[in-house]
Amino acid sequence: MCGICGKLNFDSEEPVSKGLLNKMMELLYHRGPDGGGQYRSGPVGLAHRRLSIIDLSTGDQPMANEDGTVWVVYNGEIYNFKELRADLESKGHIFRSESDTEVIVHLYEECGVDSIEKLEGMFAFALWDERKHTLLLVRDRVGIKPLYYTNTGKALVFASEIKAILADDSVVGSISPHAIDHFLTYNYLPGNETLFQEIWKLDPGHYMLVRNGKISIHQYWDLEFERSPRSMKFDETVESLRELLRKTVKAHMISDVPVGVLLSGGVDSTGVLRYAVEETDEPIRTFTVGFRGERFQDERPYARLAANRYGTIHQDITISAEEFRDFLSNYVWYMEEPVCEPPAIALYYVSRLAREAGVKVLLSGEGGDEAFGGYQNYRNILFLEQLKAGLGPAKGLLKLVFRILGKIGKHNLTRYAELVDLPIEHYYLSRTATPRTGFNKLKKDLYTNEFVEVLNHQPVKLPTAVLADRIKNMSHLDKMLYLDTKTWLPDDLLIKADKMTMATSIELRVPLLDFHLLEFAASLPQNFKVYGWSLKRILKRALSESVPREILNRKKTGFPVPYEYWLKKELRNFVMDTCLGSNSRLFNYFSKREVRRIITENIKRANFSKEVFSLLVLEIWHRVFI
Repeated sequence: MCGICGKLNFDSEEPVSKGLLNKMMELLYHRGPDGGGQYRSGPVGLAHRRLSIIDLSTGDQPMANEDGTVWVVYNGEIYNFKELRADLESKGHIFRSESDTEVIVHLYEECGVDSIEKLEGMFAFALWDERKHTLLLVRDRVGIKPLYYTNTGKALVFASEIKAILADDSVVGSISPHAIDHFLTYNYLPGNETLFQEIWKLDPGHYMLVRNGKISIHQYWDLEFERSPRSMKFDETVESLRELLRKTVKAHMISDVPVGVLLSGGVDSTGVLRYAVEETDEPIRTFTVGFRGERFQDERPYARLAANRYGTIHQDITISAEEFRDFLSNYVWYMEEPVCEPPAIALYYVSRLAREAGVKVLLSGEGGDEAFGGYQNYRNILFLEQLKAGLGPAKGLLKLVFRILGKIGKHNLTRYAELVDLPIEHYYLSRTATPRTGFNKLKKDLYTNEFVEVLNHQPVKLPTAVLADRIKNMSHLDKMLYLDTKTWLPDDLLIKADKMTMATSIELRVPLLDFHLLEFAASLPQNFKVYGWSLKRILKRALSESVPREILNRKKTGFPVPYEYWLKKELRNFVMDTCLGSNSRLFNYFSKREVRRIITENIKRANFSKEVFSLLVLEIWHRVFI
């Protein structure tokens, strides 16, 4: 795992500054403390920070082909590199290292841009073709590894992290008002935008070609929910899934340094551990995190249960409200994009624990919920849509029932009443938002008139609305899984996973997001995934013979960070001082009275925890980057 950066000047006579590349590399040091290198030739400059995982002695980058006409800087892992290398050697290619990086340059020589589709793994890379004077930027299918870029008009600047792009004085770091609005819509930034107006993410499953000052972006992969023409039998499909899990985790265990497992005490991470222990004769190290305070839900007993079952060397860590608060500025610095993701801070601390224990690679269970239907809202919304279809013209009664139950019950069913008249494509924006919840209900009073005018001056489509045409003919579950795989997964969960682990110089691997596994899951009937009230039905069956029943049957929690309580208690003064201070940048966009009301209301009832944390993150982001 590494950090990459570089620049291509459109004027072929203007060289790239060595000093600029040094500045960019320095800002990426945490991504690769084991070494660094540069390649500069004419208008192009490529740079790399290395975290040594495979081929520790001869895998330095930038790396070239035999005659130095193709150069690459690369971040990630190619899990099928040995098979690709054997095929390339049979065709006469000569290798000088044992690294997976070198496979990329020789495969490009052989196949051009078609080589991308042969790569299996997580990756973001930049490749310079000297003969064609063409720069190729590529991001993996799912978006496990990040890649940002900007077009200044005179050059293309790119990097694994935004801060390295900002090191170039020619880059203008102006804020996008629409991105602020989208952040408050979703609690993260879906799609290719960042908070900087002219800095973009290369979309997952896409590549960019830059030649003679012209930029073109192409999609090479998408997740297709096509059903197998044959009749699927559940038990036979379970066996197929077990074999695929075994093969996938085995590939993700390839490493020349110690590999550990990040345990949440849930089904997905325990399932990954179950197959990982088969691939080594040495005890695997496992890690989890808990929180100081007796009232908080604790994942550690379940993680210890899994660790004992599989004989791992297990460690856990406890973090407090003060540690959570003290890391917030660093959280924003490393994340770069505003994301309402309090568990990311827990991920940082547990990753640091693993690094201190000598582990450089961690496996995670990230992605199992998006592949196999693991979130409760999938089940709830499917039930809602079934009720709407069954009642037909009488569905107005359903709206009334939800409102009554919402008033007398403990659960917030009132919000479902507001969804009764909407088709699912209109209200399911992403797992984090509907048009009638969160900030979307508060915007009318929260936004200043001036901010509304700016937004209305050049209205833009919501990022998820752009995907609406692709999901028209899908089942309701597939619509939700597709939207989350294209937005919530790469732009929230995977950004968090990459940035927080790389902050501690740890490589995080996500076997359940192998694209073969995703495509397999997408081919399954809905009732193989969500069946009645059962979630992840087929995955749980595949793991039922080995994963402890207490873990299989428990309610999903993830890393249940008690930030709601902390925002009301230990952090209340910190939140008030940060968000309501006289120099708060929030008031460039929002009503001070409404910001105060939201924070005060949350202190009383904890009903705006996500909104308060998002405002806090946005304010700190301005202080850190602006």
